[in-house]
Amino acid sequence: MHRRHLIQSGLALGATSGLAACATPNAAPTTNYPIERDRQAPAYTSEELIAAGSRELGIAAEAIGGAIERIFADQGDSPTAYIAGEEGSGAVGVGARYGRGALHMKDLSASQEVFWQGISIGWDVGGNASRVFTLVYGLYYPDMIYRRYPGVEGSAYLIGGLGVNYQQADGIILAPIRTGVGLRLGANVGTMAYSRQRNLLPF
Repeated sequence: MHRRHLIQSGLALGATSGLAACATPNAAPTTNYPIERDRQAPAYTSEELIAAGSRELGIAAEAIGGAIERIFADQGDSPTAYIAGEEGSGAVGVGARYGRGALHMKDLSASQEVFWQGISIGWDVGGNASRVFTLVYGLYYPDMIYRRYPGVEGSAYLIGGLGVNYQQADGIILAPIRTGVGLRLGANVGTMAYSRQRNLLPF
C-alpha cells in the first residue's frame, strides 16, 4: 500500500510540473515599455557642433564656440540632435515667430524637415530675421520633436553677439542659438510648436 501511494504521488507531481512547463511560454511578458535601451541615441561632441554651427550660421568657429560650450556646461551632457534653419519674428507687446529648418541626428540617413511657430506676450518691441542653430537634448527618435515647447525669451543671454535661450517639454530640451539682423528688445513669455508642415496660426 505504501509503495502504491508513492507511485501515485510521483505521477501527480510529474503532471503538475508538465502543466507548469507548458504554461510558461505563454505567460505575458513583464517588461515595461519603453525599456532603457529605447532611451539612447548617438550624441554629438562639442567639436562636431562647433564645426556644424559655424558652417550653418556662416560665422567663425570661435564665435559660436563660446555659446556651445556654455550650453554644454549648463546641461552637463551632450545633445543627440541639432536643427539648422532660418526664422523671422516681430512683436509689439504680442509677438509671433515662424521658422523652418532641418533636423539632424547621427543615426538618420538624411535630415528631416521641421517647421516651428510660436506666440509670445510681454514687454517686447521690434522684429528680426535670424539664422538658427538649435541643440536638442533628450531626443531619441526624430518624430519626438513634433510638440509644443514652453519657453521664456527673457532668460536669453548673449555670447559673442549670439542669443541663446531654452525651451523644454516632456524631457526634451531645445537650446536655440540665433544670429541675424534687426532689433528685438524686451522680455516675453510664450510657447513654440514644432510641426511637420507650415502652420499659419502661431499657436
